Amino acid sequence: MSMEQITQLRNATGAGILDVKKALDEAGGDYDKAMDIIRKRGAAVALKKAGRVASEGVITSYIHQERIGVLLEVNCETDFVARTDEYKAFAKDLAMQIASMQPEYVSEEDVPADVVAKEREIYKEQIEGNKPVDVVEKILDGKIQKYYDETCLMRQKFFKNEDQTIQELVQETIGKMGENIQIRRFVRFSLDDNHAAGQSC
Repeated sequence: MSMEQITQLRNATGAGILDVKKALDEAGGDYDKAMDIIRKRGAAVALKKAGRVASEGVITSYIHQERIGVLLEVNCETDFVARTDEYKAFAKDLAMQIASMQPEYVSEEDVPADVVAKEREIYKEQIEGNKPVDVVEKILDGKIQKYYDETCLMRQKFFKNEDQTIQELVQETIGKMGENIQIRRFVRFSLDDNHAAGQSC
């Protein structure tokens, strides 16, 4: 393990120097494996903190070329964390993600059942031939999963890192901040659309 590797991994993950060294030791000096180890630990931390109340946070906005606008609420546990530059940058990245990738929902749990049913019906009509029922169902399930990947923010690929989903980014940020973080709601406006898109309550 080199000092350059340690510095690079710390900058990429925000993890502490001892955590980075430990991950590199476990990975035998392999940078990519060490990155995976740190991310998995971040996911484990996120799972432990998932039940904690997140009632603080920020409402951030992003305007792109005065044609696309996003309002986003991201919650955390304390005002102290909400005020940090790192947390605000994280929220801004999410707003930019929404502006560029146009999600309609925060997560798949937010997609109404009737919308999913309608999508399945459309996909079913697109499937050609007399395929067995179980084959058709597998194809439909795959198409619905792809629909979630495209329309649900948490399942989208992060525009700054295609190897990471927004879910993984949130888990990583929870690991860094040490608090539960929840993307609560967003609204996306565009001059090219006739109405606002997104989730609000």
